Amino acid sequence: MYGMLYESVQHYIQEEYGMETWKKICQIVDCKHNTFKTHQIYPDKLMPDIAAALSACTGESFDFCMNFFGRCFVRFFSNFGYDKMIRSTGRYFCDFLQSIDNIHLQMRFTYPKMKSPSMQLTNMDDNGAVILYRSGRTGMSKYLIGQMTEVAKEFYGLEMTAYVIESQNDICGGTAGPIKLTEGPLTVVVKYRLDFDNRDYMAKRVNIVAHPTQLKMPSVDLNVFLELFPFTFVLNHDMKITLAGEKIIETWILHNPGVNPKTFIGTHVMDVFKCRRPKDTKIDWNTILQMRTVLFEMELIRTGHNRDAYDAALNMDYENFDEMSLNEAQTMALAKADEFEKEQEKEQEEAAATKHDEIDPATGQRRPSVGLRSILLKGQMFYIKDVDSLIFLCSPLIENLDELHSIGLYLNDLNPHGLSRELVMAGWQHCSKLEMMFEKEEQRSDELEKSLELADSWKRQGDELLYSMIPRPIAERMRMGQEHVCQSFEEVSVIFIEVMNIYDSGSTNVQEAMQAVNTLNKVFSALDEEIISPFVYKVETVGMVYMAVSGAPDINPLHAQHACDLALRVIKKVKSHNLPDVAIRVGINSGPVVAGVVGLKVPRYCLFGDTVNTASRMESSCDPWKIQLSNYTALKVRDVGYKVEARGFVKVKGKGDMETYWLLEGPEE
Repeated sequence: MYGMLYESVQHYIQEEYGMETWKKICQIVDCKHNTFKTHQIYPDKLMPDIAAALSACTGESFDFCMNFFGRCFVRFFSNFGYDKMIRSTGRYFCDFLQSIDNIHLQMRFTYPKMKSPSMQLTNMDDNGAVILYRSGRTGMSKYLIGQMTEVAKEFYGLEMTAYVIESQNDICGGTAGPIKLTEGPLTVVVKYRLDFDNRDYMAKRVNIVAHPTQLKMPSVDLNVFLELFPFTFVLNHDMKITLAGEKIIETWILHNPGVNPKTFIGTHVMDVFKCRRPKDTKIDWNTILQMRTVLFEMELIRTGHNRDAYDAALNMDYENFDEMSLNEAQTMALAKADEFEKEQEKEQEEAAATKHDEIDPATGQRRPSVGLRSILLKGQMFYIKDVDSLIFLCSPLIENLDELHSIGLYLNDLNPHGLSRELVMAGWQHCSKLEMMFEKEEQRSDELEKSLELADSWKRQGDELLYSMIPRPIAERMRMGQEHVCQSFEEVSVIFIEVMNIYDSGSTNVQEAMQAVNTLNKVFSALDEEIISPFVYKVETVGMVYMAVSGAPDINPLHAQHACDLALRVIKKVKSHNLPDVAIRVGINSGPVVAGVVGLKVPRYCLFGDTVNTASRMESSCDPWKIQLSNYTALKVRDVGYKVEARGFVKVKGKGDMETYWLLEGPEE
């Protein structure tokens, strides 16, 4: 089913029962779609499944829910302007019922993959009508009742009740279909009785009186019809062809080489044609009489496409046919026809191989291979009382010049008085325009894809820059509109690393300053490489000092170990660079802190608290190439195997004497 049907269901369930009910239904049916796209195809089973889920949530019956969905669809498609098409079908509700199949036929240009049902108006009276519904889908009979009820009420001002008289292969709903006892596809057949006030339509239908001038008109010979409509044929009560137009016979011979052309007349219509629309319709006299307003599509059955066989067949004397008595011209014609047929089969195979993936810009579907389409006739079946016969007034259904050539016809073969020729030429011109538009759209699509890729690249770069200033979790919370992003942590480990002997503050030499900047960049870049997120987070660099933290913003119970691991790695890393006169010293302390984003222009993630001050003092009182730990941090890591050495008491500004330790190495692996 197209997404438009599910759009209507989603919209009106949310409107009538609320968003929470729709979310609960989606959970029940395991629906992954947040929204439905109008022109996208979705599983047929989803509709009855949603109805069953709605029934479970609200306590309403399954039939009520399907009826509700049908009424919702009619209300919904009015927003797209389709209500105008329904209103224009006729003055009366019965006019609409007779035109349903024709409406579906027109809608297939907008929705080419639509699997529309077939509906036939079988009986009418003052109190309503009877319609016959055929479809390949199960569980939709109550959905149709909802549609019919809403159309009658909204567009024709009628109160209508409907019920099922007979049904075949229909089930209540759900994902299971009827049991198949045969390999062929099953057809759901349902006969409905529609009760409504139909007196105005019946009075108009019964009381029509012919104009006196028409009563004096002479009868028209059927040959006139056949000349005006060269693709027309006439059927008797047995549905056998009694008369046919010149072009339909020629086309039949062209598509069926070697067949006696005289056998076309007198053949049952279903032996030479396949009824494409209405689908699954029984082709007999009584059925066709009830479908005089329905448009039929009849596809000519073919066994081949061969111009030489066609020419040979026209010149063949089938009454005195004898293979031994063929004249030389006929023998050569048949031989040439056979040779031509083999060549054409080879060409068709090559064409199919080369055009297998060719896309039609008008439909977005693959184009059929050349020469594989049979002629399709579209028209109405009329009953002619004078000869007690049915006549199929029709024209070939051809979209463009390519299709015209593929079925072996030319423009001169089409009805000169109709619009067939103009439509074919217009379709060809329209197709050319569509191809140009399609190419432009493809170009725009490529440009848009490149722009989106570029935008994604810029977004990634922007995110990386943002996350370098603010931790990812904090940045995501700020994006969600949470202004207060201040957070307290019970215990973290703060690391300070100072680069020493880089620059003489008393120097005025620009070259020495630039050399100091380059050296500092090498050291800080080496430190950045050792930062392993989310175990350790780089907070900032101020002058020659590099600050990092473990345990914030991502809580980490092993913060002390990870901080010490970082310190040991950076000592080893910087030494490996062999930078002359350059040394580093590291100080670590553990304890509670408060962290948050500070500033608007260049926001930074900052740490506050006495723990930070003490860590800074551990670094400033440390010796080069050493790692100094506070007493608390040393005790935490010593218990898990880290080797530490007591330094003794160190006088710390603002703290007095503090016992500190040197970190020597990590635990043995």
